[in-house]
Amino acid sequence: MTVSTTLSQTALLVELEPVVARNLDRHLSLAKEWFPHEYVPWSEGRTFDGPLGGEAWSPTDSTIPDVARTALIVNLLTEDNLPSYHHEIATLFGRDGAWGTWVHRWTAEEGRHGVAIRDYLTVTRAVDPVALERARMTHMSEGYTNAHGDEVLHSLAYVSFQELATRISHRNTGKATGDPACEALLARVAADENLHMVFYRNLLAAAFELAPSQAMRAVADVVADFQMPGSGIDGFARKSVAIALAGIYDLRQHRDEVLQPVLRQWDVFNVTGLNADGEAAREQLATQLADLDRAASRFEEKRDARAARQALR
Repeated sequence: MTVSTTLSQTALLVELEPVVARNLDRHLSLAKEWFPHEYVPWSEGRTFDGPLGGEAWSPTDSTIPDVARTALIVNLLTEDNLPSYHHEIATLFGRDGAWGTWVHRWTAEEGRHGVAIRDYLTVTRAVDPVALERARMTHMSEGYTNAHGDEVLHSLAYVSFQELATRISHRNTGKATGDPACEALLARVAADENLHMVFYRNLLAAAFELAPSQAMRAVADVVADFQMPGSGIDGFARKSVAIALAGIYDLRQHRDEVLQPVLRQWDVFNVTGLNADGEAAREQLATQLADLDRAASRFEEKRDARAARQALR
């Protein structure tokens, strides 16, 4: 039943738990078991320099384009912060009941991603393993803090978008490598991310029925300050520009392939029963989408002009 009063964070968790249980059952019925080792071309591996006296890494060890290497590193470092992500959602959602079961299942599934990507990168010598390990130590030492760590609906809105964004980033990164093995691996990872997105999206859809104004406010706030979880990676701004210029993940994809499909699924512009703040949040959301559209068009124009200049050289 739709409520007109503001629900506490505890009340939201309690009211949504049956939805969590149903969607957990749905997820388990759809999730496919897979094994990271099956996606790694182990026969290509050879010993590195160091205690075992192998060969030092060289950029010529792999034919993967530089921008694909950058995207792979960003994607892997993002996955590496799983312990911090687990802490954040376990603290917010709890470790008991359906919420707790989901938290642990999600963490277990996500854990495969970093293992598989790192094994692939190491075996194929696609990136400098020393630089990668140093970047991992730096990034994980910083940890991760949810910008809305004490707000259930904000967190659900964030992961609904973020899981889809991660799926798109992985798929496009795989294609950018030009390596069928890497593309197959990242497509498998992306399939997990898509199921996770659907789980969270369904929970927030239920929240729109339960507390529409709170849900609308959460969505508008998250869209306004959305950042990928890897934004704390050293040099992230520079890396994200390179990734956007290559068309792996840019503003247009963020707006049209991440925000719009999820918002359409929630039918946000036809939600009824909103209070004054809910209506204000919806207006804010419409303005944000229009602003993103203009910003994406400007970026595309600059990218096209840059490509034209490079073609003349």
